[in-house]
Amino acid sequence: MREHIDLTRIHAVIFDTDGVVTDSARVHAAAWKRVFDEFLRGLDRPFVPFDIREDYLRHVDGRERHDGVREFLRSRGIDLPEGSPDDPPGSPTVHGLGAAKDGYFLQQVRRYGVAAFPQTIRLVCELRHRGARTGVVSASRHCAEILSCAGVAHLFDTRVDGVEAARLRLPGKPDPALFLEAARRLAVPPDHAAIVEDAAPGVEAGSRGGFALVIGIAPEETAEALRARGAHIVVPTLDDLPVTGRTPVHAP
Repeated sequence: MREHIDLTRIHAVIFDTDGVVTDSARVHAAAWKRVFDEFLRGLDRPFVPFDIREDYLRHVDGRERHDGVREFLRSRGIDLPEGSPDDPPGSPTVHGLGAAKDGYFLQQVRRYGVAAFPQTIRLVCELRHRGARTGVVSASRHCAEILSCAGVAHLFDTRVDGVEAARLRLPGKPDPALFLEAARRLAVPPDHAAIVEDAAPGVEAGSRGGFALVIGIAPEETAEALRARGAHIVVPTLDDLPVTGRTPVHAP
C-alpha cells in the first residue's frame, strides 16, 4: 500500500498550526519581511531584502518568535542585544523586532482573518471519525485566536502553544518539547503517535522526540530537505495520505 496513516499503531496525530492547519504561515512570512526589511534598510551596509522563499523557510519558519529573530540576524552576521519585553516595537533589539512582527501579524489576522486548509480538516475529521485523538501545537502565542478565527478549535483534543510553552518553560523547536507535551496530554506515548509538519525544525523535533510517524508536507522540489531532518513520509498535500486500520466509531 502507498504511504498512509495506520491506526492500528497510530493512536493520535498532532498537527502544527501555521502552514498545516491554517494558512497563517503566509501572514507570518509577510510580517517578518516587513520587520526585517525596515530594519535592514537602516543599517550602514548594502540592503539585501529578507527573502520569503529562502530566509523565512530556513531561519524563521516553525521557530519561537525571538529564536527566529536571532537565527535570521545570525545568518546576516548581525548581533543585537536581547533587550526586554518592554522594548517598543521596532527597537534595535531582539525583543523590539519581535514585538514589531507580532503587531504586524495581529493587525493582518484581525483585519482579514485566516482560513483552514480543507485537506487538513478532512484528514482531522477522518481521524476523529475513526477514533484517533488529535492535537495541535504552535510556537505562536496567538494559536487559540487563529484556530478560533478559522473555526476549527473544536477539532482538537489538546493545544500546546506559545502561551503554554512560556508557562511551562518548554524550549522551542527543533526541541521536541511542544510535541511531547501534547502527546502527554493526549495520554498517548510518542511511539504510538504521529506528527504533521511543514517546517524543518518541526520535522526534526518529531524525529528527536521518537514519534512513530513524522509526516512532512512539501512540494517534491523541497521534500528532500524534510526527509534529511527525519521525516518518514513527505507528501505535497494531505489529500495524498489515506487513513487505514480502524472502523469509524463516531462523528467528529
